[in-house]
Amino acid sequence: MKEIFREVVSLCFYLLIILGCTYLCVNYVLQRTQIEGSSMQTTLSDGDQVLVDKLTYRFQQPKRYDVIAFPYRYEQDTFYVKRIIGLPGEKIRIDAQGTIFINEEALEEDYGTETITQPGYAFTPKILDEDEYFVLGDNRNDSVDSRYASVGYVRREEIIGKVFFRIYPFASIGRIH
Repeated sequence: MKEIFREVVSLCFYLLIILGCTYLCVNYVLQRTQIEGSSMQTTLSDGDQVLVDKLTYRFQQPKRYDVIAFPYRYEQDTFYVKRIIGLPGEKIRIDAQGTIFINEEALEEDYGTETITQPGYAFTPKILDEDEYFVLGDNRNDSVDSRYASVGYVRREEIIGKVFFRIYPFASIGRIH
C-alpha cells in the first residue's frame, strides 16, 4: 500500500512540474499567434500561425528588420505583427516618392516589394523617443502601421516579442527571417 501511495505522489509531483513548466513557457517564453490579413506578405500570409519569442527582448534590444508582435490598442487579445524599421532616437521620414529616410539617409531594404503610396504621418519628419519604434508591414500599401494614428509608434514595453517561427501551414514551416 505504501508503494502505491508513493507512486501516486510521485506521479502527481511530476504532473505539477509539467504543468508549471507549461505555464511558464506559455506566459513568459512563447506565444502562438495567427496572422490575419495581408499586411506582412510576402513574409507572412493570411492564416499563417507563428511563434513569438517572448524571452529574447528581456536580454537584448529589438533590432531593425526584426518582425515583432504587439497588442492592438483598441481591441483586447488582438495583436499586430510588423517589421521594425526605425529605432529609438532616429529621425524617420517617408517622402512623396515613397522613399524611407532614417536620419536623412535613404533606407536600402527589400522587405517592402512596392513603392509606398501613402506616407501618412511619416511624411512629416519625426524623431522617435528613446523607447519608440517605427514599424511597417512588408506589404506597404496594404498595411496599417506606424504611419497611421490607430497604430502609431510602438513603445518598448508594448512589444510582446520577436516573431521567429512559422508553424502552419505545414508546407511553409520554418524560421522567419
